[in-house]
Amino acid sequence: MKDAAPILSELELDALTELVNLGVSRAALSLREMVGEQVLLSVPTLALVSSAQAIEILKEREDRDLVAVHQAFEGDIAGRAMLIFPMTKSLELVRAVTGGELPLEDIIELEQEALAETGNIILNSCLATIANLLRRNLKMSLPEILRGESGDFFALGPGSQADDIVMFLYIDFAVRERDIRGYIAMLMDMPSLTALKELLGDFIERTVGTPN
Repeated sequence: MKDAAPILSELELDALTELVNLGVSRAALSLREMVGEQVLLSVPTLALVSSAQAIEILKEREDRDLVAVHQAFEGDIAGRAMLIFPMTKSLELVRAVTGGELPLEDIIELEQEALAETGNIILNSCLATIANLLRRNLKMSLPEILRGESGDFFALGPGSQADDIVMFLYIDFAVRERDIRGYIAMLMDMPSLTALKELLGDFIERTVGTPN
């Protein structure tokens, strides 16, 4: 397969990085409204990688036990979005968003619902902001909780292809002084990436004018 990065120019990658940062900033504000305290989400430079490369990144960085909030999106661009955590960090996130005062048995009972709500807020805020800035609409499915290894997450459903491109982000959360690390992954096929390239070109032209 072709590498994803050369498909987007340096200017397009910079624009996409800016859109993602704005989207994650909006997600942090939405999460703050839910928990009633400041939420910090740090986002490094994004990487466009193959599904196989995304699997290897997670295998190298994390234990095998992972949990993900998964949502499909469709519109001018289509694909799947996931918020992925190591299993141990998912409980930390639930403790943070529920106030941190519940006993462990209650936290475990609430984990599924709290993860789905948190993931829905973060993924929806991030994708909706990007879509709005690109002047497009995206329709999101309801959140689904997945558990397993990295390879399980990147080979879901009949629409998954070996040449899917993954927009991969490593993020650090700080909620109620708890440090929680995780990942945002957005999977797109080549037609969707081509459509995204065109939308980014339109966005750049509106923002800075036609490049020389």
